[in-house]
Amino acid sequence: MAVFGQCVADWLSAHDLGPVVLAGHSSGTQVAARAGPSHPDVLGVVLASPTVDPAARGLLRLLVRWRLDGRREPPGLSQSHRQEWKRAGPRRLIHLVRAHLHDALENSVARLEVPLLVIRGKDDAIGTRAWARELASLVPDGELVEVPGAHTFPWLDLQAWSEPVRRFATRLSTNH
Repeated sequence: MAVFGQCVADWLSAHDLGPVVLAGHSSGTQVAARAGPSHPDVLGVVLASPTVDPAARGLLRLLVRWRLDGRREPPGLSQSHRQEWKRAGPRRLIHLVRAHLHDALENSVARLEVPLLVIRGKDDAIGTRAWARELASLVPDGELVEVPGAHTFPWLDLQAWSEPVRRFATRLSTNH
């Protein structure tokens, strides 16, 4: 995950965007948390459905939680992913899952020196409320917002994360 985080920081350096809020969903939270401390223009970091909760670390535990969460996800979501999973193949998918399992998000979050917003779907079976709360508490200006839905809550309602991110970004820009 460190390489991906550095890639994002390098991309920000190559594109003078000015102050930004980095946001990641699910496995993208690991990238956003890694990139956050690596670039001076990052005003804040948003972690939506952060992964991987220590309670789910382990291939079998994660698989069980993923299947439980799948029962709460929007119809057709897995079907839309199947083509990508097929293209990637089992070896790459297992490698990807193991890479995420070995990257303790809380360690990256603890290094953040900017405000943090954690957004969690209330029905998320992959990440617990307790862990989301713990992540938010690891930085002095951390906040947890829970929204309706499971792990992939943005698929059903883009406003579920758009509105909290907008409020967060507005607060950061007025303090900047």
